[in-house]
Amino acid sequence: MNSSKNNAAKVADFLLQINAVKLQPSNPFKWASGWNSPIYCDNRKILAYPKIRKFIKNEFINLIQEFDTPTCIAGVATGGIAIGAIVAEELGLPFCYVRSESKSHGMKNNIEGDLKQEDKVFVIEDLISSGKSSIKAVKDLKEFGVEITGLGAIFTYGFEVSENNFLKESCSFKTLSDYSILLNTALKNNYISNKELETLVKWRNSPSTWTPNA
Repeated sequence: MNSSKNNAAKVADFLLQINAVKLQPSNPFKWASGWNSPIYCDNRKILAYPKIRKFIKNEFINLIQEFDTPTCIAGVATGGIAIGAIVAEELGLPFCYVRSESKSHGMKNNIEGDLKQEDKVFVIEDLISSGKSSIKAVKDLKEFGVEITGLGAIFTYGFEVSENNFLKESCSFKTLSDYSILLNTALKNNYISNKELETLVKWRNSPSTWTPNA
């Protein structure tokens, strides 16, 4: 395992330690989409843990160096706002964030900040499932007139639909960790059993039709 994979496993272990990721194969969650899911992810919990928050910030800074140099950082509301802001602070760059929908009053902005059309923007998201919220933010930024250097997220489930959505938008993205690394880390550190691993893999292969007894 190379250094980047070691760090991805460390990110996964941090998420498990603080219950930002919960694995419940025998008592699944119900997502807003209606899907049954043995996993729930709330990366905003990272903000409560200074050591982990700092590690995630530094991992984003390393990741950004793999893309063209940005002149601005943009966070995707709401999960990407806080972590995006501290990354921008560390890099000494302007920060903006993209709303899920435009305000219904005032200036009716969907992008908050002082973005310039000549900016090169790196987008930060907390979680990628279908990729729809990320892609909408990218589209809104492109419509404003800026160049997108890339997008980074803390975690992805790695669904095929998200890969396709990013390809359609011609947006390069990378994540600090992913579902496969999370499962390997969870098994290694005794968060799950081999039987539970089988269930979690089955869900990943067909999340929209998976049921607890499948």
